[in-house]
Amino acid sequence: MAAWTEAILAAAVPRSRAAVSVLLCGDARMRRLNREFRKIDRPTDVLSFPAGDPAFLGDVAIDVPYAARQAGRRGHSLDREVQLLLAHGVLHLLGHDHETDDGTMFRLQGRLVKKAFGPGPDGVPEDEG
Repeated sequence: MAAWTEAILAAAVPRSRAAVSVLLCGDARMRRLNREFRKIDRPTDVLSFPAGDPAFLGDVAIDVPYAARQAGRRGHSLDREVQLLLAHGVLHLLGHDHETDDGTMFRLQGRLVKKAFGPGPDGVPEDEG
């Protein structure tokens, strides 16, 4: 996980020494986090909690069982799904918002995932790429 985090940070914020923390959790914990912070009472794949500090960007929480189910539906490995979610979460920490940016975040995610982790699925919805 540390190597993946370093790789995505190097791709997203080159020449920076920024750090993030990553929590790998299960459905119950993610459901509690999502309910507490977003008022949505169900698990989700990834949540980001920006710190507002250029040296420590914030926290990313990834629901591993959710990611495993998602990877199965999408036909790729759990490792690749966690890499995608990590990239997605870090982009949120950097202030990107795919719900309001007309696809900019997803296009950036596709480039970052390929740069950090190589060819393969990039997590970009077909209508956003």
